[in-house]
Amino acid sequence: MVREEIAVSTRTLQWKCVESRVDSKRLYYGRFVLSPLMKGQADTIGIAMRRALLGEIEGTCITRAKSEKVPHEYSTIVGIEESVHEILMNLKEIVFRSHLYGTRGASICVRGPRYVTAQDIISPPSVKIVDTTQYIASLTEPIDLCIELQIERDRGYRSGYRIKTPNNYQDGSYPIDAVSMPVRNANHSIHSYGNGNEKQEILFLEIWTNGSFTPKEALYEASRNLIDLFLPFLHAEEQDINVEDNQNRATAPLFTFHDGLTNIGKRKKGIALKRVFIDQSELPTRTYNCLKRSNIHTLLDLLSNSQEDLMRIEHFRIEDVKQILGILQKRFAID
Repeated sequence: MVREEIAVSTRTLQWKCVESRVDSKRLYYGRFVLSPLMKGQADTIGIAMRRALLGEIEGTCITRAKSEKVPHEYSTIVGIEESVHEILMNLKEIVFRSHLYGTRGASICVRGPRYVTAQDIISPPSVKIVDTTQYIASLTEPIDLCIELQIERDRGYRSGYRIKTPNNYQDGSYPIDAVSMPVRNANHSIHSYGNGNEKQEILFLEIWTNGSFTPKEALYEASRNLIDLFLPFLHAEEQDINVEDNQNRATAPLFTFHDGLTNIGKRKKGIALKRVFIDQSELPTRTYNCLKRSNIHTLLDLLSNSQEDLMRIEHFRIEDVKQILGILQKRFAID
């Protein structure tokens, strides 16, 4: 038993990319190997990685288009071969590569006759179009086509019909289905070798992306997202909960900022600060992501940085620092 524990503790997991290719601008492929793993570990990691690759990675896409000359989504415009609906579907297929936070504006303003492609999109500097040859529309007459676009970073799939507002169609604004999934497909397979208690496994991961991420970047991003999901369990300290009363077992209160404020007043060694995670502070998504990417996960981590340190964080602004200071002062009386 002792020998087995020593063998496990001295194992060094190694991973490498065994195959990488670019089939097209919008189709990248990568195959990775992780070994050596104990029996059952390959399946545990493979299932978790596949779900994280397909559902946890954020992507950038067009979520709304606006043109004042369009009466409704299924109308046609003289001089344009496609209907408005077909143009919206073509805009949906455009793939972006970016690390933007929040919503950004873009536009198309061209004059026919000509083909309109993704190359005609005027986008922010932080947004790069993966395939500029993506077809949008065909202008058959000398008319002007001007479309305002809204670009967002999100994850998963969000139907445009779920984000409609009463003002849609009245001002020529139309929602587009948001497909924010950089990974097109992911598979895992397992190779076992050895016998009995010495049996080990090798995990193979196959990743296909749409070009906004390389497979290696997607693997890194999915791994980091999984680590972030488990960090609360890693940093959380065991709390004494009275479970003698069966009636209180199902109604044990969750840790809240009010509890944190009480603990901070009672314990001055920073233990309570470790229990307060920044995702409980109701920060804006962009601010939260900036802190998380800088390995700031708890209130103690945050207070270990000065205002100057926070301003060195990428994409961080002075408004974000002021907002954080306001939350610390309001909720914790920390100046």
